[in-house]
Amino acid sequence: MEFSRFMAGIVSLAQNHIVIVILIVLGLVFLMIRKPKLAFSLLALGLILVGLFYLIMNMAGSGGEKKSKLIEEKEEQVDTNR
Repeated sequence: MEFSRFMAGIVSLAQNHIVIVILIVLGLVFLMIRKPKLAFSLLALGLILVGLFYLIMNMAGSGGEKKSKLIEEKEEQVDTNR
C-alpha cells in the first residue's frame, strides 16, 4: 500500500464523516487540556500503530509482487518446454 493512497483514504474518511472527525479532535483537545500526559501517550500509541500497519501492508505487498513474478517465470519455463 502506497503512502499517498493511505493518506487519500484518511482524507476521504475525514470528508465523508466530518462529525466523527470533529468529535475526535474535540476529545483530543479536551484531553490535552485536562490530562496532557495521557493525550501524548495516546497520540504516541496511535502513531506507533499506524507505523506498524504501514510496515505490515508494505511487506505484504512486496510478497505478493514476488509471488506473481515467480508464477510468471514458471509459466515462461513451461511454455519453452513445449
